[in-house]
Amino acid sequence: MIKHPAFIVEPWSVRECRLHMDVLAQTESVFALSNGHVGLRGNLDEGEPHGLPGTYLNSVYELRPLSHAETAYGYPESGQTVVNVTNGKLIRLLVDDEPFDVRYGTLHEHERILDLRAGTLTRKVHWTSPTKGEIRLTSTRLVSFTHRAVAAIRYEVEPVDHPVKVVVQSELVANETLPESGSDPRAAAALEDPLVLEENLPALDGVAVMVHITRASRLRVAAGMWHDVDGPENTQVDAGGREHVSRVTIATSLEPGQRLRLTKLFAYGWSAQRSRPAMHDQVVAALAAARLAGWDGLCAEQRRFLDDFWEGADVEVEGDTEVQQAVRFGLFHLLQAGCRAEQRPIPGKGLTGSGYDGHVFWDTEAFVLPVLTYTHPQPAADVLTWRKSILPLAERRAAQFGLEGAAFPWRTINGEACSAYWPAGAAAFHINADIADAVTRYVDATGDVAFERDIGLPLLVATARLWRSLGHHDVDGRFHIDGVTGPDEYSAIADDNVYTNLMAQRNLRSAAEVIIRHPDRAEQLGVTLEDAAIWRNIATAIFIPYDEHLGVHSQSEGFTRHAVWDFAATKPDQYPLLLHFPYFDLYRKQVVKQADLVLAMHTCGDAFTSEQKARNFAYYEALTVRDSSLSACTQAVLAAEVGQLELAHDYLGEAALVDLRDLQHNTRDGVHMASLAGSWIALVDGFGGMRAGGGRIQFAPRLPSGITRLSFRLRYRGRLLQVDIAQRTTTYHLLEGPPLPLAHHGEEFTLDEHPATRQNPAPPTPGPRIRQPPGREPTPRRPEIG
Repeated sequence: MIKHPAFIVEPWSVRECRLHMDVLAQTESVFALSNGHVGLRGNLDEGEPHGLPGTYLNSVYELRPLSHAETAYGYPESGQTVVNVTNGKLIRLLVDDEPFDVRYGTLHEHERILDLRAGTLTRKVHWTSPTKGEIRLTSTRLVSFTHRAVAAIRYEVEPVDHPVKVVVQSELVANETLPESGSDPRAAAALEDPLVLEENLPALDGVAVMVHITRASRLRVAAGMWHDVDGPENTQVDAGGREHVSRVTIATSLEPGQRLRLTKLFAYGWSAQRSRPAMHDQVVAALAAARLAGWDGLCAEQRRFLDDFWEGADVEVEGDTEVQQAVRFGLFHLLQAGCRAEQRPIPGKGLTGSGYDGHVFWDTEAFVLPVLTYTHPQPAADVLTWRKSILPLAERRAAQFGLEGAAFPWRTINGEACSAYWPAGAAAFHINADIADAVTRYVDATGDVAFERDIGLPLLVATARLWRSLGHHDVDGRFHIDGVTGPDEYSAIADDNVYTNLMAQRNLRSAAEVIIRHPDRAEQLGVTLEDAAIWRNIATAIFIPYDEHLGVHSQSEGFTRHAVWDFAATKPDQYPLLLHFPYFDLYRKQVVKQADLVLAMHTCGDAFTSEQKARNFAYYEALTVRDSSLSACTQAVLAAEVGQLELAHDYLGEAALVDLRDLQHNTRDGVHMASLAGSWIALVDGFGGMRAGGGRIQFAPRLPSGITRLSFRLRYRGRLLQVDIAQRTTTYHLLEGPPLPLAHHGEEFTLDEHPATRQNPAPPTPGPRIRQPPGREPTPRRPEIG
């Protein structure tokens, strides 16, 4: 955990008032800017010191060989790793021939502000060089939401009391040296010089362009920059470069009261098919459009875009200022990860770092897309359209396993499997149902019939076909899905994982329904009403394990018969367990990495009674160590549902603060997109009790004592809805759209232009506080009472 207050708690910004060198890499992730197409880590303008340099383009990757102790049929041969592409952030400064470096001279002031409403990162510096040259520096950086390819920096230097000579070097640099990633399997594989130079043209008409191609994946990447220089009359500008560096140098003398202002626009493009001249022209055109807008225009467009986003997505939390800041920080990063991804994936770290090699997981569909679906739905449609585009690869993979339909990979960038960890890489079939569930949710929330027909139906059909061929009926007619890995990766190759089975059941039923709605399109895909009937029958027959002796659902068949992990003998520094114990030992014990059966109770709540939820939750709390950042938000939702509101608040804090406090000790590799989404999920699904489906949305609000008011906005079927929750009452507002049927704690009513206020019933009696494994309790959000 970050031990000192690295960030000031403010409702609409993340502010660092002093440069903390020991958490530099973490802050680079927190201060990262992106639009889903281009991502810039929050590195210092001058490039050094740094934790991890990073400039990323969505889906630009390099291939690398995957080593296996023993080869076997079906193992992937190549891995995919996100590439740190050409760095356009670099602006180096010399003051009286002394390089500006925060490690030397005197750093009087250093402040960085991530403005969540303006969409900018601003840096303010007061520095005296070792040779006594004293300057103030202000830089403001943005990655445009309205110009997909464009980023921009406004860089201003002024002397304090005495004249100074300054030289600014603005650069494009490729193949930067990256630090070693260490032994943590969650980090990225380092690639040495992945970019091969094809073109480096010095500034012509002020525009410099570099074009590279990746060595193995053969993806062509172009980067360009243009500058507007405003300085004294003696200011000189020169351009040059060599190999992997393109540079524009500005030199001038500044008297007190004068300043040098540099506006740098830089743009990116990539393609697997387009030629070098075409890529060159593409970035030149992007820069031309950005020049037309100008710095002030780009900033104004950025603010308008965010104003519209917050209008439909904002969450207000009274009583917990840290969570208030964190949930907006999370929503901002989700928007950055997806708003201009445009039929590309949202990786587990977004474009904020190279963690997990830049791969996309099931996290996107299960955690990120639900939030975007109800706040800014277009990116959700784009991600699912990307899944549709890689469907042929998933079908080929299923055929390799001897299965019908599609088998989407556990982790990927280009759609092909790239994980050497086969128990999850091959057996985590639940990702199919997670994708199907995201399709069903998006269509339900938007009513987008064209999307359902063209994108959703092929995905639902292909995933339903998989379950029919993967499972089997026993002699009693029950349908089993054996040998799979559920969300809990400490329990691999299990039979009848409850989460997988219930999600497969939902997948099969959704596919059957969509066939009936679009019979002509279904016929084109070779499916009939008979297939729909078979899928419905299988869904009805799916087996759900239950331990009659313990009175709880078994996470998978036989799980509750395993020996319980020896938590008392496990030292605090031995978490996460995967870094200190063999998987063999984890697989055969009752220990849960992340919510699995509890996640099933959230996503498929109607499959459990209230009493079963309470018993299951208590049982699995004692086994869950939360070695994954995905877990806390789900535990928050179920804790709230069963009446453990203070515990739910604790878990909310853990999900929300995972990166602002570096709770998983790996924020240096990028922020945790799913956990950031989890702060919204914990608030809206947990304390708001929101559940939606079948054209119906319902709420069951209840607040912990530490939150006095919760208000959130969301979009559903062309409406904009605001929900204001106080301790005793909830008021619903319909801000846009026609009247909307709602339910409040089971009471159905229709909301129109007149706000509706309802009483919140008392929550279920929680009983004694539920206990977690020793040392794995969440940090309390408020002191214990009594």
